[in-house]
Amino acid sequence: MAVNGVNRIIVAVRDLERSKSYYSGLLGAHFYEANWTGEPFGIEVAISWNAGIELCAPIPGRERNCALTPFLDQQGEGILNVVFNVANADDALQRAKAADIQTINAVDYTQAEIDEHLSGLFSRYKEYFLNTGAQCGYGITLGQFETKG
Repeated sequence: MAVNGVNRIIVAVRDLERSKSYYSGLLGAHFYEANWTGEPFGIEVAISWNAGIELCAPIPGRERNCALTPFLDQQGEGILNVVFNVANADDALQRAKAADIQTINAVDYTQAEIDEHLSGLFSRYKEYFLNTGAQCGYGITLGQFETKG
């Protein structure tokens, strides 16, 4: 399995706008709205590709049924997940399965979804979210990201 480094970290926050302002000022991060990925889970999402950070916060008014609320209540704001860029996500997933690591969720976007929601930045975007919180204190995601051009 070839690992091409860390793609981004995912940080759980309570206030998305405040956190975007903080990381924009600190890192010069430019954020893209990505709420379409988290809305079914009660999460609003902003991704900064240039800074390698994704911010996730409960949607205001939906805190009680938000998938992030238990994490925020137990641990507070902080690193939720580390996304590793791998050459082949399916091969990386097989290694995880061989180590008895379960998959929580998977995404494999079509080019139409990439163009609509990710500004057409990629020709391939596939992720496997692994259940590694108990082993390392945060989730691990194996992602295959092929940029256009």
